[in-house]
Amino acid sequence: MTSGSERHGLLLVDKRSGGTSHDVVRIARRALSERKIGHCGTLDPNATGLLLLTVGRGTRLTRFLIQAPKVYEGEIQLGAATDTYDAAGDVTFEGSTADLTADDVAGAMKEFEGPQHQLPPPYSAKKIGGRKYYELARRGEDFERQGKDVEIYEFEPCGAFGDPGSDRIAFRLSCSTGAYARSLAHDLGERLGCGGHLATLRRLRIGSFEVQRAVDSERLESVARGAEPLEVDELSSAWVPFDEIPLPFPRVAMDATQERRVTHGQTVLAPGIEAGEGDWVQLTDGRGRFLAVAMVSERIGDRGLAVVQPRIVFRQ
Repeated sequence: MTSGSERHGLLLVDKRSGGTSHDVVRIARRALSERKIGHCGTLDPNATGLLLLTVGRGTRLTRFLIQAPKVYEGEIQLGAATDTYDAAGDVTFEGSTADLTADDVAGAMKEFEGPQHQLPPPYSAKKIGGRKYYELARRGEDFERQGKDVEIYEFEPCGAFGDPGSDRIAFRLSCSTGAYARSLAHDLGERLGCGGHLATLRRLRIGSFEVQRAVDSERLESVARGAEPLEVDELSSAWVPFDEIPLPFPRVAMDATQERRVTHGQTVLAPGIEAGEGDWVQLTDGRGRFLAVAMVSERIGDRGLAVVQPRIVFRQ
């Protein structure tokens, strides 16, 4: 990837276990020779799977892409709770699973589906007063965790509890942004009365993007260390050009007159937009090139017309 125009878009990366999401960003910056790179949703160091990197102009879309729902698979270890809510922490409670049945576990998991107010793990990157939770927790400082409203679309077992002869349960999780699988594992253990923590986690999907398309983070690291550079063909499935980035709201093409107004940040009157006041829309030119992210500022009668105000303009 050598052309500057090619370095605006999205890169799908399959993160290996052991590094942070920021480590992957740092490696990608060296591998792509591009400093302007961000990511859409943190993965814990021990978690693996899809990490969506925004590159160049794509970084201006991070706040929209990060809102996409996520899909995971993993395993929960029942019978022991930890201070980090995962296998890396110290055990804080142990309980018996002898009387638990597969139906007990599946039923308890089902109860977590739907909207809920979730507390993040005490060891997490969430911030309070500008300081991260895990920094405060490591120092032994007392602090009040601030919950967040999230939604769990699906939380169900992928196999029978205790099969084969263990206290682990494999699961599949589909959730809104901001939901913590570690908190679900911990809360499930509390609900069952035996304690529990997250044993493994892999992210399979972010919005419409799937991990099968992603480039391995180890390949990026080898390039960053000086191996042969990445070629566009090598990233044919993992790379999404800027003009093809799908956002989670309507995509509307502008005519020549509208395009000129949009590129100057001026409002346009557009028909056929299926969005209400305050909703976002993605504006393109007649050739499908990404012009701007805009907001519907007013609906006009019942004629399907909307006044649209550009908020982030990419072409001028």
